Amino acid sequence: MATLIAVNVGLPKDVPWRGKHVRTGVWKHTVTGPRMVRRLNIDGDGQGDLDGHGGEQRAVLVYQSESYRFWEKELGRDDLRPGHFGENFTVDGLADDEVCIGDRYRIGGALFEVTQPRVTCYRVGLRLGEPQMAALLVSRRRPGFYFRVIEEGEVEAGQEIVKVSSGPEGMTVAEIDAVLYLQRRTREQVERALRIPALSPGWQGSMRTLLDAADGGTAESGNAGLTVAATAPPPAWPGFRPLTITRVQPESRSVFSLFLAAADGAPLPPALPGQFLTVKVQADGGVPPLIRSYSLSGEPGAGTYRISVKQELHGAASGYLRARARVGGTLDAAAPRGTFYLTDDSNPVVLLSAGVGVTPVLAMLHALARAGSPRQVWWLHGARNGTEHPFAAESRHLLDGLPHAHTRVYYSRPTSADRAGTDYTDVGRLSPERISGLGLPADADVYLCGPVGFMAGVTDALVAAGLRRSRVHTEVFGAGASLTPGVTSATSARAPHQPAGAAGKGPPVSFARSCLTVPWNDDQGSLLDLAEACDVPVRWSCRTGVCHTCELALMSGAVSYSPDPVEPPAEGDILICCSRPSEAVVLDL
Repeated sequence: MATLIAVNVGLPKDVPWRGKHVRTGVWKHTVTGPRMVRRLNIDGDGQGDLDGHGGEQRAVLVYQSESYRFWEKELGRDDLRPGHFGENFTVDGLADDEVCIGDRYRIGGALFEVTQPRVTCYRVGLRLGEPQMAALLVSRRRPGFYFRVIEEGEVEAGQEIVKVSSGPEGMTVAEIDAVLYLQRRTREQVERALRIPALSPGWQGSMRTLLDAADGGTAESGNAGLTVAATAPPPAWPGFRPLTITRVQPESRSVFSLFLAAADGAPLPPALPGQFLTVKVQADGGVPPLIRSYSLSGEPGAGTYRISVKQELHGAASGYLRARARVGGTLDAAAPRGTFYLTDDSNPVVLLSAGVGVTPVLAMLHALARAGSPRQVWWLHGARNGTEHPFAAESRHLLDGLPHAHTRVYYSRPTSADRAGTDYTDVGRLSPERISGLGLPADADVYLCGPVGFMAGVTDALVAAGLRRSRVHTEVFGAGASLTPGVTSATSARAPHQPAGAAGKGPPVSFARSCLTVPWNDDQGSLLDLAEACDVPVRWSCRTGVCHTCELALMSGAVSYSPDPVEPPAEGDILICCSRPSEAVVLDL
């Protein structure tokens, strides 16, 4: 007989952590007497981060008294009380390896449905003073689970928990947690999970991605259900290799291209249309090489590569390449990488860019043209005028060969030499307002590249026009947006910089997107800690090697792990939250 042992609630508060403050509702206290359970919360309860916790699918968190006894022994603790794991209901019974997704239970006047296991989050470790707790909950297969509230009503400690109905497929909380987070999954398990209507939308999305990755042949390593990084194929070669410059070609007033080939003349491995190449630029003066990433703009599978570079006003690498790159010279390059690439499908595709953002979508246009694609292809590009419009003639030629192409080119300041109807179709900026009125197909996949502010406005306009946000794919030049869940006192936005204090004596760590190289310092616990000390934008959630939010490409070098990840990252990737450099490393960060 299952019983509700304790009802625990707590409102969000700011908690000091590593020199910052975290907004969290993980601190719960036990309440007595009847307590009303509503669709989103128990009265008196709240969540500090609604992106990761709470909402209809995660209204009530359940944890078992038997798991408390397990952790008391495992952790050597005698101070654990109901609510310590952040749960709302502490229960006797309802073990994770018995309760199934979709099971329904009545407690007092309320009816509940099991929707998903607990999410992996560093804040349960913060509450318990055990930094590895998020990983331990998964690896020991004791995550706990969430209830959705089917019928609101009052509950009280001591009440019996009555099972009303069983979920389809009989998939327990422990089993589906292992399907997502551990390597011991089968296709049959993923398909079973997707047949459970009660499974929360977020977990359904992860299961669909796992299935799509298996069907698309990109599931060789890593976990596609946790990170998009695992959906790309592994890099074609490790580290950097010298490539020969075979041609240098101007594309516009500020953009030029470098054509690259293997030194021995052998065909270079094909890149996916939209991926980028990371190169080392060895400047003068004996300083460390500059590391930069440039989109591949040429035809995929041609056996050679073309990268296109915009010369920035004070750009050290672009200026050096513009002045010094010569036919016959060499450039050290890592293998093509990136998760922004054209997928093989039959629905309409929108290739949308501004300025030099045209480079990755041009590679996609090449791929569509070479295949003679019957898809509807919308080519939308914005430039100042013809002098700042790279690949104008090349893109027109490719579009002419596609049977269902639609073209809109916007010049904000056309010159007298620019031909209306030929060089451009519209005067003005490619703005969100203009995009809203184009009548783009609602089922289109959109590939978008340009300045960050431009992409944000355009994405919102596309969604407002009826396109699904999940189908809008973006590529960011430079450092991406950070994800630091719950942190409310982040430092003011600063450009990446050397860390404070004495310089480290360890191997160099290069943050390629942030244009920064720093020596490793053993005082840092992980590469994530070092990145944060340098104000390099980072993404993380568990900080213990389980959620894969921090997974990124290791361009060169090697790392060691402590603790080991619950599941290894994709080949060529690392988890920076629990790794340290074993030698000089270059990170896609």
